[in-house]
Amino acid sequence: MAKRDYYEILGVSKSASADEIKKAYRKLAIQYHPDKNPDNPEAEDKFKEAAEAYEVLSNQEKRQRYDQFGHQGLGGNGGFGGAGMNMDDIFSQFGDIFGGGGFSSFFGGGGGGGRRTKKGTNLRVKLKLNLQEIANGVEKKIKVKRHIIAPGVTFKSCSTCNGSGQIKKVVNTMLGQMVSASTCGVCGGSGQIVDKKPAEADAKGLIVKEEIIPINIPGGVAEGMQLSMSGKGNEIPGGIPGDLLIVIEEIEDEVLQRDGNNVVFDLYVSFVDAALGASIEVPTIDGKVKIKIDPGTQSGKVLRLKGKGIKDINGYSKGDQLIMVNVWTPTQLSKEEKQALENLRSSENFKPDPGNGDKSFFDKMKEFF
Repeated sequence: MAKRDYYEILGVSKSASADEIKKAYRKLAIQYHPDKNPDNPEAEDKFKEAAEAYEVLSNQEKRQRYDQFGHQGLGGNGGFGGAGMNMDDIFSQFGDIFGGGGFSSFFGGGGGGGRRTKKGTNLRVKLKLNLQEIANGVEKKIKVKRHIIAPGVTFKSCSTCNGSGQIKKVVNTMLGQMVSASTCGVCGGSGQIVDKKPAEADAKGLIVKEEIIPINIPGGVAEGMQLSMSGKGNEIPGGIPGDLLIVIEEIEDEVLQRDGNNVVFDLYVSFVDAALGASIEVPTIDGKVKIKIDPGTQSGKVLRLKGKGIKDINGYSKGDQLIMVNVWTPTQLSKEEKQALENLRSSENFKPDPGNGDKSFFDKMKEFF
């Protein structure tokens, strides 16, 4: 089933401000919150859908990428993006949208000011792709080193903050008593400390593990695009893992050039082939194909191979391959070649005679762009 547009989900326009997006999400979160809709799977789905939309549109970088490339720009076909969010993710990331008390205090479901779930740090890797991989999509395996909770580690409640993750201080002022809260420096806000751990684990009960993670790269990605895999970053005691961020790098092709979803190839033909016509083999993303050069082809003509370009990341269409024909003028001639051409110099057929159908260089450029 196709994903709904994030702006449509929140009921805002594409020009909506950050405050408008936050207000719209808050309204939907209240409407579909699980506490108000117990045992209602449809309401829970709508709650998660709204959280996913807000997770993207409230982040300036993700919003720009979504506006430009749609769901595919967030890796929608390859297990990336917000679709993998669970309820813990939502409460930990967006609980403060209702104020310091979080979701639970807003709905009266717990004594307010509860400990927020911490999230591990993200990992960022660069992935180099050639033109063929970018055009058609590819499955890659990435080797990463990430912090995970060591097997056999046990935790106990932090005695400093009594498991709340926060240290509260009461200060007497002219206006009365004021309560301030800060993250517990002993447990780092998790509310837990290590009880028992193996020798190889650090003070937080973590070890470094090398993993090979398979990822599906959708066709049509571009230089600098960032995809994310939820939960594949560093783990953290008492929290949820961070994400793995994959930054795309394009390897420049030696023969073909990318222009958006189109591919451009410079074809050089001899004067004889241009005049008499020829069948010439040219490279494409999917291998070599033969094309026909019509007799009398002029330098600067653009030939188009439909559908031989790059897959559109937002849909199923593909760009084209554009072949720029360049008639090659020889720089060295033998005596016999010079004489043969000299004999043709005065021929009417060899005198330039552009007609109405022959476009100027500027006309061609305007048509091309």
